[in-house]
Amino acid sequence: MSTQSWPDASPLIAYYGDDLTGSTAVMEVTAFAGLETVLFLDAPSQERLADFSQARVIGIAGDARSRTPDWMDAHLPDYYSVLAQTKAPIIHYKICSTFDSSPEIGSIGKAADIATQKFAGPIPMLVGDLGMGRYQCFGHLFAMAQGQAYRIDRHPVMSRHPVTPMHEADLTRHLVKQTDLKIGLVDFVSMHKGLATKTFEAAVNEGARIIALDMLDSSSLVEAGRLIWGHNNQQRFCLGSQGLEAALVAYWRQQNWIEPTTPPAQAQACSQLLAVSGSVSSTTAAQIAHARAHGFATFALDLEKLSEEGLWSAMIDTLYNKALQALHKGQDVLIYSAEGPDDPAVATFKKILDMRAFDFETLNIKIGQTLGILLDRLLSAHNMTRVVISGGDTSGRVARELGIDALTAFAPLVPGAPLCLAHGVASRNQGLELLLKGGQVGGPDIFMRAKTGGRIMIQFKGEKPCV
Repeated sequence: MSTQSWPDASPLIAYYGDDLTGSTAVMEVTAFAGLETVLFLDAPSQERLADFSQARVIGIAGDARSRTPDWMDAHLPDYYSVLAQTKAPIIHYKICSTFDSSPEIGSIGKAADIATQKFAGPIPMLVGDLGMGRYQCFGHLFAMAQGQAYRIDRHPVMSRHPVTPMHEADLTRHLVKQTDLKIGLVDFVSMHKGLATKTFEAAVNEGARIIALDMLDSSSLVEAGRLIWGHNNQQRFCLGSQGLEAALVAYWRQQNWIEPTTPPAQAQACSQLLAVSGSVSSTTAAQIAHARAHGFATFALDLEKLSEEGLWSAMIDTLYNKALQALHKGQDVLIYSAEGPDDPAVATFKKILDMRAFDFETLNIKIGQTLGILLDRLLSAHNMTRVVISGGDTSGRVARELGIDALTAFAPLVPGAPLCLAHGVASRNQGLELLLKGGQVGGPDIFMRAKTGGRIMIQFKGEKPCV
């Protein structure tokens, strides 16, 4: 099948997201482009797929970003098989637009190695995303922070990521430590001189299996979409951020295959917000501080109590009672694992690993499980319509504790983090509104924006905040 034609009925894209918050960023692109999109929290059954039979984009939210290569060997082949069975022409392994990964944790190269056992042909890789302020030029990745562009290895957040810090901006040099697959590049100059196809084919002829695509502006975005879509394989496996979907949408619109859509309506404000955070980024630290300054009751996990079952259960009970009391008083509530990379909780995390009470993967799972249990118990005891889950590595584990199995996007909030509706067979949390955001996503007021539906809080001296 040549995907230069337009399939009218079948799914267009099937993707696996290596964390939940990044998976919802794909939904933001496709759903608000008018393409019905569903994101499952695990591999769906055929019966569950049938419930969303009109979906043109089908996603599965995973947590490979925080997993080892051995875990990937054991699990990714099954996920790839489910994606292939959708018969979508584009199979996408969705990665973070900051590319944070390593040979030991969240290996993008390992994900590509496994894919070559099932999918033939070259693997386009598009990491840049204009909407999120991510740009690639001559193979080097840049990202915005506080209104300024940084090379990713000098980015104030990603260069200090507690698990997979980025110390190399050249994505080819970063990726060769994770895979033996040869990597090529379609550079920005080739994109603008009409040489993209020639450069792409030359790289393939020279033995490259992964082809990185530069992207700096709307013109190279469309050109990247054309390269990704234009092939003769039955299915094309791709690597990339949500920028890959943005490129496809831009190209499809240029071809008049899909129409420009009316911007979706803004979400309504909610009266009270409940949030949990497993992120340790400095961006999230500023967001927690902002929420506290605007009346949120904030509570920290005691990580030292995670390793003993009795102490762990008691900690959950204590935090549950404190948070519930605050909710009953009408306060917004935020429960978090750490307030940025300099929080003493980060040192506690490392101490637990040094004591070998947990390995890294198990400890991350335990933190996510703890936040999920607290969130689920509080939702059961106190009527809430909207919650926020912050932190890419733990968000999937938190969400799965809620008994839901799928999400759809219904309103934009900030780039990369739409408001979503929860779906679950016989789940009491069916219809819950969720904002799932990565640690580096959003400004300091993200929690207030989640409460107000994106409306900016205006503060006048001597007056209460208004929307």
